[in-house]
Amino acid sequence: MKNIRLFLTVIIISVTLYYSCNKNDSGAAARTDIHLDSNATVGKHIVDKDGRSLYYFSNDANGKSNCTGGCLTNWTVYLADSTNTTFSDGLLSTDFKIITNTSGAKQTTYKGWPLYYYTPSGVAETSGQVTGEAVGGIWFVAKTNYSITVANFQLTGQNGTNYLSNYTPGNGLTAYLCDEKGNALYFFTKDSAYKNKFTKPDFSNNATFPIYETDNITVPSTFDKTLFVVTTFNGRKQLTYKGWPLYYFGADSLVRGSNKGVSFPAAQPAGSIWPVATKDAALAPR
Repeated sequence: MKNIRLFLTVIIISVTLYYSCNKNDSGAAARTDIHLDSNATVGKHIVDKDGRSLYYFSNDANGKSNCTGGCLTNWTVYLADSTNTTFSDGLLSTDFKIITNTSGAKQTTYKGWPLYYYTPSGVAETSGQVTGEAVGGIWFVAKTNYSITVANFQLTGQNGTNYLSNYTPGNGLTAYLCDEKGNALYFFTKDSAYKNKFTKPDFSNNATFPIYETDNITVPSTFDKTLFVVTTFNGRKQLTYKGWPLYYFGADSLVRGSNKGVSFPAAQPAGSIWPVATKDAALAPR
């Protein structure tokens, strides 16, 4: 009997010590997981173990951290504790990687997007806040299921020429629509509202400008979700924006930040046939 009592006492002490060592200052059990939080403004989004919102930067469309210098005062890089971090709410550890940014610091990425905290003037957001959402139209909370994200990046045609947003040669950033992994999306200027006039019925030319196939509409908060409509082209779903069917450019090879299609075909002025899809584009003609 004494041995049984001693055994039970050891178990109780062990459990008590474990629980005590795994609580935060408020007395609640400490979390180690990256998980999802929900907010009336942005819906479900990714937060760290303490519930602080994580963001992506549209200028990082190429998968590199392009927030440097003073930018880092307001946007602190996020690095998960890879030794102890766990994942919940359906998040997959394989979607999270660690890169070395231009300042030499380690940074966690999600689906290729470097992650940041919002720290305006060096003051960190608290748990549950999403005040960094849509700052400058280029900072957004990280989500698991975006069908559309925003890239703010240099346009460089297949001909190697850099273009401005008006498609004249020059160096400068252009904000355009891309998929969740930073792959550029395009309009075909010969299309009309909700009508794909490029793809052949048998999809024999689909490799040149593949249709953007999805039936999901999850977009950044700066967009009017009702302007996105899923249409059907010969039995396959294609997302449209403002009536314009959306396409990839095959020669971009799903390389993040690539937007070579703006200079295709070479015989036509850049952007006249295949411009990148932009938020402020006019409605597709009827």
